[in-house]
Amino acid sequence: MNTIYAQTEPSRADVDALAGATVIEFGTPWCGWCRAAQPLIAGALSGHPQVRHLKIEDGPGQPLGRSFRVKLWPTLVFMKDGQEIGRVTRPANLDQLREPLERIDPRG
Repeated sequence: MNTIYAQTEPSRADVDALAGATVIEFGTPWCGWCRAAQPLIAGALSGHPQVRHLKIEDGPGQPLGRSFRVKLWPTLVFMKDGQEIGRVTRPANLDQLREPLERIDPRG
């Protein structure tokens, strides 16, 4: 699991071209909601080591977050072969993350 938000984001075309299972986490290092969600996200991803985890620092004017219509942090977008399969905003428990992870990576 990535622990640092990337300040340089990939393009939407690059994200849409990703093969396999990917979770894109939008947030910021100073966001209280983002910090509080980290143990849940780490716990969920620990059972899916082959899932790519992109942790993107988001904010006004960031094109990738706007292309996904992110409004609250953290927002996790679950993708399979470049297609959005699910989304969770401000997860409060592990169960909220398990279902979309199983959809993109049933082998877990």
